[in-house]
Amino acid sequence: MTILKVSNLNKKIGKKEILKDVSFEINEGEILAFIGPNGAGKTTTIKCILGLQKMTSGTITINGYDIKKDFVKAIAKVGCIVESPDVYMYLTGLENLKLQASLYKNITEEEIYRVIKLVGLESRINDKVSKYSLGMRQRLGIAISLLNNPNLLILDEPTNGLDPEGIKDLRELLVMLAKQKVGILISSHNLSELESFCNKVCIIQKGVLIKESTIANLKQVNNSKYIIKLNSTKNIKNFLNSEDKIQDEHYVEVIKSEEEIAEFINLLVKNNLKIYEVKKEDLTLEEAFINIAGGQNV
Repeated sequence: MTILKVSNLNKKIGKKEILKDVSFEINEGEILAFIGPNGAGKTTTIKCILGLQKMTSGTITINGYDIKKDFVKAIAKVGCIVESPDVYMYLTGLENLKLQASLYKNITEEEIYRVIKLVGLESRINDKVSKYSLGMRQRLGIAISLLNNPNLLILDEPTNGLDPEGIKDLRELLVMLAKQKVGILISSHNLSELESFCNKVCIIQKGVLIKESTIANLKQVNNSKYIIKLNSTKNIKNFLNSEDKIQDEHYVEVIKSEEEIAEFINLLVKNNLKIYEVKKEDLTLEEAFINIAGGQNV
C-alpha cells in the first residue's frame, strides 16, 4: 500500500525554481533515505509534504488524501521532526509529551509511557528539558512525533547530536516501526548510517530528483570500486580521477566501470607498474552518491 505519493511537485519563490517536478512515493514498511547537498531542496520538499510551505504546483497524497483538498485527514497519521525538535525547555520531558498529547484526541497515559520507553527516556523523563543533551532532546522530539501512532514518519536530520549508542537505538527503533508497516522518510547527511537501515533512496540536486532506487541497486549502477595492489603507488597519481584514492605505498582504490577498469589496468601495465591483485568491492552509499551527483558531496 502506498502511504505517501509526491507527483510533479514544483516550488517557486519569485522567479527562482526551488523544486522542479519532484516525484516519488513511499509504501508501507519502506525507509526512504532522502539525500542531497545543502540547498538541494530536501527540507523544502518535506515542508511542502507537511503543509508548512505552499507548493506552486503538483500533487501530494498521504494515505490516499490530497493535502490540498483534505489536509486534516491527510496529516492525521503523520509524525515528524523538521530541522530540530519543538520542545519547551522549562518543562519536563513528561510535561512536554502531555502537552503535545492534549492536541490529539484520545491519547492515553499508557500511550505516552509507551513512546517514552520506545525512545529510551524512562530515567530522565521527569527532568526539565533544559538539562537534556541535544541527543536527549532529539529522542524527546521523536517520542512526540510518535504520539499519534503515525503510519508515516518524516525525520529531517534526526541523528544530529546523537552519540553512537543513540544512533544505534534510533536505527533499531525505525527498523521496528517499519516492520509494523510504518513508512519512513529520513533526510540526513550521515550516509554511512542511512545505508545500514534504509531500503530506498532518493537523490535530489538543485531541486531536481536525479535518482530513485533501492539502496542495493544504487550501489551497483554503472561503476564499481576496485582495490588494486601494486609494486608501488609512487607514480600513479597522474592516472587517477578525483574520486580515486591512494591508500598507501602499495594499494590504490579506483571507481570504474568494467570497461574502464580493463583499460586502466592495461594503462598501468604499459607504464611498467606491476599489478599483484585486483579486488572488486561494493560502493558505499556515500561513494555511489558522489558518483551519481558528479563528485558533489552531500
